[in-house]
Amino acid sequence: MAIRLTNPLRREYERLFESCDTLPQRHAEVERGVDRLLQHRDRYQAVADSRGIPWAFLAVVHHMESGCRFDCHLHNGDPLTGRTVQVPAGRPKRGAPPFTWEQSAEDAMTLKRLGADTDWSLAGTLYQLERYNGWGYRLYHPHVLSPYLWSFSGHYTSGRYVADGRWSDSAVSKQCGAAVLLRRMTERGLIDFTDQPAATLYAAVAAEPASAEASERKPLVPVHRKRRARRQAEAEAAEHLQRWLSTFPGIFLRVDGIPGDRTSDAYRLVTGHYLPGDPRAG
Repeated sequence: MAIRLTNPLRREYERLFESCDTLPQRHAEVERGVDRLLQHRDRYQAVADSRGIPWAFLAVVHHMESGCRFDCHLHNGDPLTGRTVQVPAGRPKRGAPPFTWEQSAEDAMTLKRLGADTDWSLAGTLYQLERYNGWGYRLYHPHVLSPYLWSFSGHYTSGRYVADGRWSDSAVSKQCGAAVLLRRMTERGLIDFTDQPAATLYAAVAAEPASAEASERKPLVPVHRKRRARRQAEAEAAEHLQRWLSTFPGIFLRVDGIPGDRTSDAYRLVTGHYLPGDPRAG
């Protein structure tokens, strides 16, 4: 059964992405995952440019389907030494094995009819990711958001297919979801979407820090360590601000209660001013 990208579904994707918080115990693993994709950005970009698709889409599919291995088919992780055996089987149909990763990636995108004419908005990208994995969760287990997108976030707890057609309510995905990786990329100002271009814009307002994680952990507002209650109140206020700022198109912040450079940059985009306490405000 085909699922169409209706306006309600579009709003659902946007709402889920805006409220997507990485589980605290998974922060380091998600960070490593993004860094790993960045190491191969040029390789992803070459194939993506030839098809007119975003490099990050190709990168997260590669992460999900074969753990970023370049000796496997992008379709499903089968070895490049032969045609695919798992669904979709017999790909690529043209050429003779062994195939290069680039040949396989081109064929996978062609098979899914993905190209420059595809809707690469935020909702459109998430729709194509869920479509790539299949609609089983949405059709047959709607109480579970697809871990292919949301694993390692607060949107997913448990429930997954442990084999073809075999479901378990208690099984938990151990793989970071594609949408969670994309969300972290936007938080770091590495990518944006065709309908929400501000993600890279606010990252360029000030010079990119040497370490995104260090930037987010550098407080701009003084913290009174002597009073735990006040410290907690300030953190909660910062979290509230970060959630509010993330409701604006193209702004995606990690909700960590630490109003650092990125929070201040986003605040400037929305209000025209840096946060109080930001040295740049003077």
